[in-house]
Amino acid sequence: VLNYTHQGKIDVIYIDPPYNTGKEDFKYNDRYIEKENAFRHSKWLSFMQKRLRLAKNLLKDTGVMFISIGDDEIAQLKMLCNEIFGEDNFISSITVYSNPRGRQSTNDVALTHEYLLIYTKTKFGKLYGEKLSSEKIKEYKHKDAGGGMYREIGLRLRGGRATAEESPTLHFAIYVNPKTSDISVEKRRGYIEVIPKFEDGSLGTWRWSKKKIVEDIDKLLARQVKSKGIYRWDIFQKDYLSEDKTLKIKSVWLDKEINYDKGANEIKNIFHKKVFNYAKPTSLIKKIINIASSDDSLIIDFMAGSGTTGHSVLSFNKEFGGKRSFILCTNNENNICTDVCYPRLKSVIKGYKTLKDKKVDGLGGNLKYYKTSFVKNSISRDDLKIRITKECTEMLCLREGIFEEVKKKNNYRIFNQNGRIMAVYYALEQNGLKQLKKDLDKVKGDKILYCFTLDPLGLNKKDFTGWEDVNLEPIPQKILDIYEQIYEY
Repeated sequence: VLNYTHQGKIDVIYIDPPYNTGKEDFKYNDRYIEKENAFRHSKWLSFMQKRLRLAKNLLKDTGVMFISIGDDEIAQLKMLCNEIFGEDNFISSITVYSNPRGRQSTNDVALTHEYLLIYTKTKFGKLYGEKLSSEKIKEYKHKDAGGGMYREIGLRLRGGRATAEESPTLHFAIYVNPKTSDISVEKRRGYIEVIPKFEDGSLGTWRWSKKKIVEDIDKLLARQVKSKGIYRWDIFQKDYLSEDKTLKIKSVWLDKEINYDKGANEIKNIFHKKVFNYAKPTSLIKKIINIASSDDSLIIDFMAGSGTTGHSVLSFNKEFGGKRSFILCTNNENNICTDVCYPRLKSVIKGYKTLKDKKVDGLGGNLKYYKTSFVKNSISRDDLKIRITKECTEMLCLREGIFEEVKKKNNYRIFNQNGRIMAVYYALEQNGLKQLKKDLDKVKGDKILYCFTLDPLGLNKKDFTGWEDVNLEPIPQKILDIYEQIYEY
């Protein structure tokens, strides 16, 4: 359905698929896959490949995909994602410190982590960086003459490729006036030479080139530091604080809030009992939203489970502003959708009371809930088109984001959403179009008409003289075209 309604429109996809641990966490073709099954990995990969190929279609060219996974399938999943998304579009494999106590059910090592694979659809995809927490903002404690608050970052490069031998062009002397602390890349009388070195005396490098230092020398400062009881001069960058300041995310997430026990507790506080065992905490998904979305992003989770992604989007909007929206898809195995996912979202939108009878205000927002079903392909082609047309109205509402029905007739229905109007015409005969046009002429706004036709080439424009203010879309041929396009998946 989404490949017709939202192909190329999604900003962020997050999924938490079955981890395939062999403990009845992965069901395929109506059978649970045991750990001893010789084809365990290949069955899981087949299951994932179909879904990830369809998911890639949904992403914008700037879109980003996040997948939570454990040790059992991390290697296989990364190879599969490299094949589908391309190795060049791999961003990172984040290690998430998810269980501080360690999972005691494992034989030799108490696992404390899981992984989060991140891929973009194309080279245009990117992460925004992480907004600063209140604790991080406290690090910007210095103030210069211009009034800017900043923190100091050492200019010497640390970590990999930091030696002079590895990066010789970044190894050079910077000169400092010991009386005024002025900096120069040229040797001057009375200036002290500062060379990047490690504590063991081996030669290091700077993070900036000579050219960069000359261009941004006002963003550098020199001061003495004490090392092993001896004072020496060192160079620092002024990293200024701004309203849109973000930090590059790290490859290991150690945030205390990302404890998976909190996921279960969040649900328990809503339902006052244990209803789901493996929910991710909203803090994890909100961190993803923080680094990958803008104010109007559309976020999808097509393995929605208990609905954590939807809860997280609503919570993030409430806390930071914006109009992010979400689409959740899930099957209803063990009534997970009807008994957990939907009631949870309804509760967090309207508000609820916790186990301790504490009132939690609603996050606001709204929710539409649709069920899907199959239209059998065993009937004639024309009958199939008629059946799909009768069944596709809600799918069209989803495609256009127009949900409020304002008129319903035998041959057509009209919907309105904030001045955007959508009509759906179901009959093969053109007689009812005159009355539909009269109804549409009474309302103002952007108008679109989805009109039934058996002709695979589309609508006959002669039948729509005077409809210049209405965008025309033939159905159901375009729907069938999409389904035939993706059938091989």
